[in-house]
Amino acid sequence: MPGLGRPILRLLRSDERGAVAVLIAVLIGGGVLTGMGALVIDVGQLYAERAQLQNGADAAALAVAKSCAAGTCTPGIAAAYADANANDGVSAVSLECGSRSLGSCPASTGKITDCPPPPGGANYVDVHTATETADGSNLLPTAFVRTLPGEAGYPGSAVAACAQAEWGPPLTATTTAFTISACEWDAATSLGTLLAPPPPYPPNPSPMPSLDQVLKLRTTASGGCPTEPAGADGPGVFAWTDDPTGTCTADIDSSTYGADTGGSAGQSCTQALASAVASRIPVDIPVYASVTGTGSDAVYTLKGFAALVITGYQLPGAAAPDWLNPANNCTGSDECINGFFVRGLIPSTGPVGGPDLGATEIKLSG
Repeated sequence: MPGLGRPILRLLRSDERGAVAVLIAVLIGGGVLTGMGALVIDVGQLYAERAQLQNGADAAALAVAKSCAAGTCTPGIAAAYADANANDGVSAVSLECGSRSLGSCPASTGKITDCPPPPGGANYVDVHTATETADGSNLLPTAFVRTLPGEAGYPGSAVAACAQAEWGPPLTATTTAFTISACEWDAATSLGTLLAPPPPYPPNPSPMPSLDQVLKLRTTASGGCPTEPAGADGPGVFAWTDDPTGTCTADIDSSTYGADTGGSAGQSCTQALASAVASRIPVDIPVYASVTGTGSDAVYTLKGFAALVITGYQLPGAAAPDWLNPANNCTGSDECINGFFVRGLIPSTGPVGGPDLGATEIKLSG
């Protein structure tokens, strides 16, 4: 009946409260609100459950990747991270796979609960999480669906998530604003075979004093560079890099970076060195493979990133004695940074795939 709509609209305008009450009664009678309740409450519960599982998978994947980067993959730690991110304190880790001893991963099916394909050339771990209830069930019970006609026996829903983390030497990083040549790194670490255990000390054993290095600024010493191509060693054992923000940091996001030929470290760098000596936390430094130009026009070509624990320094107006090997304290007019190289994590989120000089990053990749 074409004219029926106008009277109903007039009724709605004249008594909105009464119209709403009538509509609600009609919807309840037809089961519409019950279905909407099932949709809102139960689907919301599914989303919340999946968010918890995803957080647990992310944390577990990063933790396992960190253990792998340290030398020995420890998949058993994943369960604790998955449980810690569940509101009820319980989640299941249904699968762990990836590089090294973790075992190969099954092919992705393309589902939203799957991890992406393995990253090309990088070490990685996939952690799959799933619902687990206090009674051991892997089905999430529903609050509303079972109240619908014919759904009293609905068992619940299986919810899952997956996270992928990769680890390896970074291609880009934000570092402390000084650099050394690959030749010096080769000599200091015996081509990467003499990397000290990372802090803290304890529980890790303290490094041998013989690993402590003296990096000098503007030295005239030379002896060639048998381990790198010609042109790989510039003047001096270390040099300051560009520090455009005045924070003693260098954002190395390409294959080259510039030099700062100033005669002394700025206040920000002396503060950064003092903090590094006091904390004994590794700093990240770029290592260059070659240098072109001179003075303020010098440009370094990046080889990779190293992790250095600074043990002392002597700079104009600032000094700290070497806490590991006092015999290495610089004297006279020498400007030095002392320290030893370790295999350590650096806070980088850029791409993985640089040469392994000891610095490693861990990042979620899916």
